[in-house]
Amino acid sequence: MRRCLSLLALITAGIVMVVTAAPAMACGGLVAPDGAVRLDQTTTLAAYHDGVEHYVTSFQYAGGGTNFGSIIPLPGVPTDVRRAGSWTLQRLELEVHPVPPEAFAGASAAGSTAGAAQVILQTTVDALDITVLKGGAQEVITWIRDHGYFVSQDAPAMLQFYARRSPYFLAARFDAAKAQALGQTDGDGTPIEITIPTPRPWVPVHILTLAKIPQAIVQADVFLLTDRAPALLGLDPGVAVQASEPASADLLTDLRSDKNSSWIPSQAWLTYININAPASALTHDLAIDPSGAGKPSAIEAGYETAAPKPVVAGVEPIGSPVTPGNPHAFAYAALFALVLVAGLGGWVALMWSRRPQEG
Repeated sequence: MRRCLSLLALITAGIVMVVTAAPAMACGGLVAPDGAVRLDQTTTLAAYHDGVEHYVTSFQYAGGGTNFGSIIPLPGVPTDVRRAGSWTLQRLELEVHPVPPEAFAGASAAGSTAGAAQVILQTTVDALDITVLKGGAQEVITWIRDHGYFVSQDAPAMLQFYARRSPYFLAARFDAAKAQALGQTDGDGTPIEITIPTPRPWVPVHILTLAKIPQAIVQADVFLLTDRAPALLGLDPGVAVQASEPASADLLTDLRSDKNSSWIPSQAWLTYININAPASALTHDLAIDPSGAGKPSAIEAGYETAAPKPVVAGVEPIGSPVTPGNPHAFAYAALFALVLVAGLGGWVALMWSRRPQEG
């Protein structure tokens, strides 16, 4: 029953957004014909447990032309790429943006090469053709051009930024004919899950600025699931931790019940990071240290000079006397101290008024 209510909340959230956000409908709407809630901005889940990162994101169908659909830098060699759960990302959004109560009134490896880059994995998820490449920036660019994809002017520098850290990239595009056969329309998304063993997890943020003018506003939500409060590095201006707390049992149960999501642990720490910044401000990636050592990699975050102090759970820099906890704890302590002082002052005044009067 609780799971059904959660799913009902997802659908209701979509209906509420349709009713209250008419301008968004002009861009394709937020609710698909089957009732699934569409995402109006990039949403990503990076879950890290036992040395394995599960990276879940969604690729949006946009007419399916011949242009290159999307590319994701990867921190290591993926062991699996598959369709993710149908509503995992939406359920995470609902966790941090709850609906007001009144609203309820098969991958296969390949050893071939294409161009100068090595193709190490190819698969198809719904109408999405996915290729995992290994190579340097120029090799990947060559592969892209050889396959008739568009290359933006900033692509070589962008791929070089990532190739210095990892030679692995995931390329994806929609097959327009297959999308039409599946009944997909503009705005429909296909969620995929990439499983990557890696000792140094990171989330690519700088890549979101690819082919954008400096003034363009990038909006995205990043969710982290880790064993404990993570230490983070790469929080550029406009990249802010909005929530960091133990994940609720209800949330984890809901996520685990989605398709292909049995890997979700029974206990985890949830961190929610909101990105709302001009493209010119997003110059780094989000490096994560989930071990508790408090040492995320400055290299993985993309820093070439001295990096700022990392933060734990997005609350305070490491070494600060303030530790993560209830965000209202300081206010409660201050209020208690004020009441205590007022009470003590009243008691002193009462004792003073009752003192024996000198003749």
